[in-house]
Amino acid sequence: MPIATVNPANGETLRTFDPLGEAEIERRLAAADTAFRQYRTTGFAERARLMEHAAELLDEDRQDIARTMTVEMGKPVTAARAEAAKCAKAMRWYAAHAEELLADEHPSPDDVRDSGASRAHVHYRPLGAVLAVMPWNFPLWQVVRFAAPALMAGNVGLLKHASNVPQTAMYLEGLFRRAGFPEGCFQTLLVGAAAVEPILRDPRVAAATLTGSEPAGRSVASIAGDAVKRTVLELGGSDPYLVMPSADVVRAARTAVTARAQNNGQSCIAAKRFIVHADVYEEFAERFTVGMRDLTVGDPLRESTDIGPLASRQGRADLEELVDDAVRQGADVLCGGGRPERLDPELRGGWFYAPTVLTGITPAMRIHHEETFGPVATLYRVEGLDEAVELANDTPFGLSSNVWTRDPDEARRCVRDLQAGGVFFNGMTASHPALPFGGIKHSGYGRELAGHGIREFCNATTVWYGPDPLGTTFRETA
Repeated sequence: MPIATVNPANGETLRTFDPLGEAEIERRLAAADTAFRQYRTTGFAERARLMEHAAELLDEDRQDIARTMTVEMGKPVTAARAEAAKCAKAMRWYAAHAEELLADEHPSPDDVRDSGASRAHVHYRPLGAVLAVMPWNFPLWQVVRFAAPALMAGNVGLLKHASNVPQTAMYLEGLFRRAGFPEGCFQTLLVGAAAVEPILRDPRVAAATLTGSEPAGRSVASIAGDAVKRTVLELGGSDPYLVMPSADVVRAARTAVTARAQNNGQSCIAAKRFIVHADVYEEFAERFTVGMRDLTVGDPLRESTDIGPLASRQGRADLEELVDDAVRQGADVLCGGGRPERLDPELRGGWFYAPTVLTGITPAMRIHHEETFGPVATLYRVEGLDEAVELANDTPFGLSSNVWTRDPDEARRCVRDLQAGGVFFNGMTASHPALPFGGIKHSGYGRELAGHGIREFCNATTVWYGPDPLGTTFRETA
């Protein structure tokens, strides 16, 4: 894939970029290594000052960077502004909490005395340069939720962003530079996929994090495993949305529209499979279908647009294949099911797909097991919680889940039995700086955000002291 900004609303190529050559990649790896040696010794107060400044600059830039994201990957500009605001919030959260999250852990002296220690503790140290292979769907947020904790922990970052969002990628490098982070602390590498392996194998790269497709995750994990380097993977999702009889069906249906249509339906944590109890199925299906049908599809730069184009021509083709396969095998189309019929003339070259609701899904259909990355929902009727949980778990993915119920017993059962990295009750899945985020099964491993995320790329160092004292004035350094 060429490194280029191609407006998905009309298919027009706006800018192209040459990939970095070997000499420039080497220069940047050396710069990262040099930066880490110095930056790792800075204190939390200095790191927090820099991160706070980055957040301030991002707030000032919000309108412009939102437009850039929209033009590069098609999300509604209102959502793009919200994404920029969320990134600034996460930066401030880690600036405020990193020191306490990475504070030394001191076991009781009684617990370690039989090890021969007079005292011991655990000290968190940064690993080095972390390679981040990031996707286009949340081109700011996916990066910041790695970069904020990694930089606050004392690591440095190397960003290999998706090839269709190069301007957003370059903006991020410039943002951290303008905020005052030392040269080499955060660098964007405009390279193709083939360059990832030699970069990851370079001894100056300590670890990697990837958000993206399952095949991409397998590739990076395989390379990192061979090189014995730590990885965090956040891959696909086919999140279930369970609605039980005790639920507020009106709210559940209204929230379901947002949960499925967010980011033009191109979100790993978007609810995709709607599993509804027979007692409330008809009401939910009607309200949900009307809500999806009423979404405004159009120019993502317009404030009134709910659904913009998919990010790529191939992405739309993949979605069409899944829907067409289901329809051929007997699925019923409650709304949508193809390209929008009414679009402004200047948008007819864009990669739009109508909000779609399908029912009558069977395990023989690809859409039953594969992730739908676009505004397409599958709707299932079940007779009870046992069937709902079984169907929810009938997927290779396990990122998050949504459950609508007022029954405490049902809630406890879902927490115990749903195979997912999160269970969200009476609302929709969302990531938040204070809550760990990640999945199981083919959705990946490791966690981002919260204390779990900042410690993923730290060396948990055991510090042990024998009976001979070091002196009353000795203190460990950061």
